[in-house]
Amino acid sequence: MAPTLRDVALRAEVSLATVSRVLNGSTRVDPALASRVRTAADELGYRANLLARGLRRQRTDIVGLVVPQVANPFFAGLMQAVSRHLQQSARTVLLADAEEDLDLERQVITRLADHGVDGILCAPVSERGSAVAAAEVAARVPLVFLDRSAADVEADTASVDQRCGIALVLEHLAEVCGARPSTRLISASPVDSVARARCEAYADAVIEGLVDDAAPPLLGEFTVDWGREAVAGLIADGAPPQALVCGNDLIALGALAALGERGVRVPDDIVVTGFDDVGFATLAVPPLTTVRQPLDALAATATDLLEQRMANGGCPPRCELLRPELIIRASTAVTR
Repeated sequence: MAPTLRDVALRAEVSLATVSRVLNGSTRVDPALASRVRTAADELGYRANLLARGLRRQRTDIVGLVVPQVANPFFAGLMQAVSRHLQQSARTVLLADAEEDLDLERQVITRLADHGVDGILCAPVSERGSAVAAAEVAARVPLVFLDRSAADVEADTASVDQRCGIALVLEHLAEVCGARPSTRLISASPVDSVARARCEAYADAVIEGLVDDAAPPLLGEFTVDWGREAVAGLIADGAPPQALVCGNDLIALGALAALGERGVRVPDDIVVTGFDDVGFATLAVPPLTTVRQPLDALAATATDLLEQRMANGGCPPRCELLRPELIIRASTAVTR
């Protein structure tokens, strides 16, 4: 049978109330007595029932983290950064992978709220499709949107300036390819807020005449397979542009593979850019020029917003927008 608080009190020869105060972190106990209690607890192998303690304190020190797809290395990296920051405040993370499925997302975010987490960080699958479930949960539990957001939901948001990232890419392409370079966007359909922002930023650049692209963007998914498929069709149609602007690094990796298989040289024949700067970007052939999202700062900002929301639920929602950075590598290393 597992040792109890009473067993610890008997071993330490103190009252049950003293044991409770010491193990709950109270400083209003004589240091010598506190040391005896902790020694007794260690000798007996006593472990506190954190769930019961959480119910008494009306907090669990557990935060839910909902991401669209753990298999995407960007979200895997973001998950690690969030976990690192929450551990600094002695909080535990419960990860939920929505697997790009709205029904599954609704289930997991609702279960997290039902299980009494102190708050939830959420990168929603869909800007509009995720809104109802997110709004329902935000009314019950402190919720902060991370990276992505849902439409018309009153919640704090920590994200990266996607438009700035696309602008950095296009400015760089003008430098390496010449003014108003011919480009083509290969990205994901604008279902989530990030994909939409990147598509809109690129479309605005076309309208403003910053790039030469009369063709519609190639839109699919944020996957390597979509990058391969899109480039295969583009090469088959003939007359590829000077540059491919890929909506994320996975698409860019697929694009690089498809170009290499068809004997198209990067960057000599065509240049390629990505977005996110996942770990594989440096291993691409050639290494990928991309937009680095500040994962650590994004995680820190989101966790700070959540801590403030949990401490003061009545304050107005805030939106923190972080600036990305262009990382130039060999996939755009051309000389004019």
